[in-house]
Amino acid sequence: MTVTAPPVVPATGRNVSSGAGGSSVGRSGPVAWMVLPALVLFVVFGVVPLVGVVVLSFTQWDGLGPIHANGLANWRTVLSDPQTWHSVLVTFEIMILSWAVQTPMSLLLGTFLAGRQRYRAFLAVLYFIPLLLSSAAIAITYKALLDPNFGLGAGLHIDFLTQDWLGKSNLAIAVVIFIVSWQFIPFHSLIYQGGVRQIPTTMYEAASIDGAGRIRQFFSITVPQLKYTIITSSTLMVVGSLTFFDLIFVLTAGGPGDATRVLALDMYKRGFMSNQMGPASVIASIIVLLGLALALLLRRLGGSTTASQQEGA
Repeated sequence: MTVTAPPVVPATGRNVSSGAGGSSVGRSGPVAWMVLPALVLFVVFGVVPLVGVVVLSFTQWDGLGPIHANGLANWRTVLSDPQTWHSVLVTFEIMILSWAVQTPMSLLLGTFLAGRQRYRAFLAVLYFIPLLLSSAAIAITYKALLDPNFGLGAGLHIDFLTQDWLGKSNLAIAVVIFIVSWQFIPFHSLIYQGGVRQIPTTMYEAASIDGAGRIRQFFSITVPQLKYTIITSSTLMVVGSLTFFDLIFVLTAGGPGDATRVLALDMYKRGFMSNQMGPASVIASIIVLLGLALALLLRRLGGSTTASQQEGA
């Protein structure tokens, strides 16, 4: 069946021009007012504290006494401190490895849960439970379970589990990555589930007619169609991993040694345990800059908005 497209109506000057001195308000007028409350909240709770942190990074303050400006001294001290670069390395290590674990598992689980079967809906509820728990409660629970003397391994007499999981550097990082993945895979699975359900079923029907199996359909249809969902999920994972604090603080407190001392924990220890608000503000500024840079990089990898719209066309 051939569908004839309606004739294109040429745009008039009245419709195109929204104003250079004209009286037309334009379509974006009411929309701009709707954005205003969110913009005010963002400025008050996002931009103003950020500006305050940047200003504090150029001062010397112990958190109680008077604030004294000291120029770039804090930045020079922090950037020349090997501990800072060690924290950056640990942060990126946890970020990359947790992303490598979460992305494929979330993609597979999201694709599986996108089915319309009732038992899959039930499983989706079960998978979502870890996301409802607080990070501190999760850390306390795992810390007790992994205790080499009184934990799960000692209770069940399983030699593999009876290890000092949080006392060795490589094992501690592996435990952190496992717990982070266990907690956040449900959230990202939910994102992928919604993305898979947006893919037209006609694409799978056509592929089936051509003889493509489930695995071929997954790699040739599902994954390419979820390109922008993967970018969105990855952005949340990467930027979110810069702020891991409560779970690591309760679980390892940055140890053993400084093996799990990420940037957020380093910032806390400098600011609230050593009363060095200036250097702590420098690290906070570095976290913001890293987050912005990584978000922009992933956005560039995702391509333009126009390309995103054309993909689903």
